[in-house]
Amino acid sequence: MKAAIVTHDHRVSVEDKQLRSLEYGEALLTMECCGVCHTDLHVKNGDFGDKTGVVLGHEGIGIVSELGPGVTALNLGDRVSVAWFYQGCGHCEYCNTGRETLCRSVKNAGYSVDGGMAEQCIVQADYAVKVPDGLASAAASSISCAGVTTYKGLKVSEIRPGEWVAIYGLGGLGNLALQYAKNVFNAKVIAVDINEQQLSLASSLGADLVINSRDQDAQAIIQEKCGGAHAALVTAVAKSAFQSAVFSVRAGAKVVAIGLPPESMALDIPRLVLDGIQVVGSLVGTRTDLAEAFQFAAEGKVAPKVALRPIEAINTIFDEMQAGKIAGRVVIDFKNSARS
Repeated sequence: MKAAIVTHDHRVSVEDKQLRSLEYGEALLTMECCGVCHTDLHVKNGDFGDKTGVVLGHEGIGIVSELGPGVTALNLGDRVSVAWFYQGCGHCEYCNTGRETLCRSVKNAGYSVDGGMAEQCIVQADYAVKVPDGLASAAASSISCAGVTTYKGLKVSEIRPGEWVAIYGLGGLGNLALQYAKNVFNAKVIAVDINEQQLSLASSLGADLVINSRDQDAQAIIQEKCGGAHAALVTAVAKSAFQSAVFSVRAGAKVVAIGLPPESMALDIPRLVLDGIQVVGSLVGTRTDLAEAFQFAAEGKVAPKVALRPIEAINTIFDEMQAGKIAGRVVIDFKNSARS
């Protein structure tokens, strides 16, 4: 089978890989597609440590083609996910209190275990979330990471109907965050980016206020227009976006960090203390979060913008991602490519 494998020189090699036999509790998927996430770029570049030899991909959707011993959660023919949260220990304080993505023994697809950017993928059956009917696989692939990550981030923000939420970064994550905020949480959305193409997309998706922070003072405009946002969700990878977000919100608000800047940032502690601002991180989503995020997309409340590409284009895709040339999500198409 073809697989996108990280090489020692921080590139990706599309190679033929032989899979091992299934073990207890595992299922084999014949992959239909796999989205390309900015986290894949970090893994490929070695930003989280050397991952030479790993198969990338944590936005995968595949069809169950074989069941290992002891599997009861899935049936042959089920369409399921390969998500970043690949497996937790199942018994720690985090797994037992609805915070399973924080499990200290977590396994992550396309990082600590082989992921879904291949023609076949092995998953833990109890952790593969079923895709509801009515949701196309390419769209579901984006929901399995970008969608559920922003959906969970909005839950963490505690945004309420009619309140203002500022979304910093309107790329692959941000445009889904906007749709969940508008169509599920019924919030008013401020879209902040430096890319006019992304902002144009945000306007078409119903953003109530659009700000190009390259030549506008986003935090000042937000404070002037609505007295400060009730919450901010930062999907951007520039630390300037995080710093602006802290000053864009009103007293008592939450700033939810989702993006992963390569550098650290300074926080204005008096601002946090005197105005009761909370800065919190939100890491992807649980299996329950993903099932909910899938269902809202199946109901038409969220429509990911995707473009299908062959696996052989993976290095070009990463180059385009690095240059900020990708709008929406690029998805590797296995269903319509010849299998080996």
